Parts: sequence; structure tokens; C-alpha cells
Amino acid sequence: MRLIEVPAKTGYVWFRQGIWLFRRNPFAFLTLFFAYLFVMTLISRVPLIGPLLPLLFIPGIAVGFMSACRNTIAGKPVWPTILVDGFRSYGNAVARRLLVLGVLYIIAMGVIFGISALVDGGTLLNLMMGNGPSGDPETVAASFNPLAVLVAMACYLPIAMLFWFAPILIAWHEVPTAKALFFSLVSCWRNRGAFVLYGVLWIAVALAVSFGLTALMQAIGVGQEMAFAVLMPASILVTTALYCSFYATYRGCFGVQSPDTPDLPNASDVSGA
Repeated sequence: MRLIEVPAKTGYVWFRQGIWLFRRNPFAFLTLFFAYLFVMTLISRVPLIGPLLPLLFIPGIAVGFMSACRNTIAGKPVWPTILVDGFRSYGNAVARRLLVLGVLYIIAMGVIFGISALVDGGTLLNLMMGNGPSGDPETVAASFNPLAVLVAMACYLPIAMLFWFAPILIAWHEVPTAKALFFSLVSCWRNRGAFVLYGVLWIAVALAVSFGLTALMQAIGVGQEMAFAVLMPASILVTTALYCSFYATYRGCFGVQSPDTPDLPNASDVSGA
């Protein structure tokens, strides 16, 4: 394993590779996405600790999704059970480290929302915990304090850098938890230019899909329920393709090759994506 420093334009390569990877096996990736949503919804209903459980399992689930990407490139089948690959395929020590990483992620998110509570009195925290105001989307959106959201996003950036590669380094490279967090932070920082371009591209796509479809629905006079029925599947497609691109960032920043896993194509080779 070696940390690679790439130019900023590589962010575009990661973006295109993610779309290419999703198109290789869209049904499998969408099945994984819905399985993830279903399981997380179920466990979030556990009394008292339910809202925290999805955060606890996110690192392990991330390994499972990355394994699905690796299998897709290698032409291997992808089943929904691969989502728990991080907890079952690399030994008890790795499973424990992934759970420890999940606990650290919960603590980090708690700190972030605690800081945002200093701005909005805890409204954003209550919304994330499922205790916010109910009703139509406009009512829920109106309850957000823009400053609190910006503060939370600013605080989340270094957390995202710490946890971006940490799960996969723990599972695939047997790196201890503290070192995995450190290597992830260093890799993201060294390649911050590529990550900025990569993030801007995905944000642009998400906004284009959201606002574009909303404007189209309004122009043709479609009702709110029908517009939501169109926008939701489109958002799911974009989100799933985004998840696929996470694997591209890993291969781009660490350049790990294995005999049974072909490399991702360059951007020029996925022009049809």
C-alpha cells in the first residue's frame, strides 16, 4: 500500500469512473442501496439507541459496498449479503476495529451536532434524531437554520477526511484504527485539489437533477406527489453512482492492484458513460 498524490484533474476521472462502474451492474448496486436503506430503517427503530445504530455500522457497510465494486470490476457476482462483508470476511480483529471506528464516528457526529446546537439551540440535532417537526417538506425545510447547517458542514469536512478511507484500510490492509484514520486524513489532504473537483462535479449533478426535474415538472403542470415520484428515483440513481465513485477515489489515491481485480479504466476509456 502506498499513498499517491494526484493532480486536481483526477477528480474528473473519479467522477467518470464512478458512473462507468455503476453502469457495469446497475441492478446489483441499486439492490444493495435499497437493502441498506431497509436494514438501516429497521434498526433505527430500536428504542433509545436506534438512531445511533446506523452510524455504528456505516464503516462496515462501506467495506461491503467497496467489495461489491471490486467484484463488479472482476466480473464476479454481487449479492446483497456482501454488505456485511466487512464484519464476516476479514476476521474478528477487523470486525472489532470497524465497530470501534463506528463508535468514533458516533462521537464525532455528536460533537458536530453539539457545535451546531450552539447556533440553533439543538433544532438540527433533533431533526437528525427524528424528533423534529413533522408535516410537509416545506415545513421541515423551514425549520433548518442555514447558519447551523453551514457550521455543521464545515465541521464535518475534517471528519469526512478522517473516515473516507479508514474502513477499507482496516479491512483490506489490516491497518490499526488510529493509523487508518491518519492515513485517510493525509491522503485526502494531499489530494485535496482532486477531491474539490470531484465534490463540485457531484454537487453540480445533484443540483441539476433536483432543480432540473423540479422545473420540468412545474412547467408541464405535474402535481407535487407525481413530481416527488419522479425526483426520488432520479436522486437514488445519482446517490448510488456516487457511492460507486468512492471506490474510484480509493484506487486513485492508493493505486492498489491485485492479480484478480482489473484496474478501472481512464476517463478517456469511459467516454460512453
